Amino acid sequence: QVQLVESGGGLVQAGGSLRLSCAASGRTFSIDVMGWFRQGPGRDREFVARVSRSGGSTVYADSVKGRFTISRDNAKNTVYLQMNSLKPEDTAVYYCAATTLTAPNSWDTWGQGTQVTVSP
Repeated sequence: QVQLVESGGGLVQAGGSLRLSCAASGRTFSIDVMGWFRQGPGRDREFVARVSRSGGSTVYADSVKGRFTISRDNAKNTVYLQMNSLKPEDTAVYYCAATTLTAPNSWDTWGQGTQVTVSP
């Protein structure tokens, strides 16, 4: 099994930056794609970004494109989300997720989430 633990959330003013981290442990060799999702107040959980196993391919939601950058360090079993030019509508609980080599199309491993609050 794989465990994911997020960190780096907090309170920031609009226009500011935060970097989220997600550390994986356990059967890390089985991890394939890693990604970030978020759930804002009264909203459904939504996709934010994902990065391939090698780190060479990334995909972003339109709402964060050009402002957020996802990356991963496989030597540290960690994925990052650099968030710049933050807006109040980015306020949400941010979740790290992973797929595995045996189930590459299923986000079946999730972290506990970290709160990001952007004040106007």
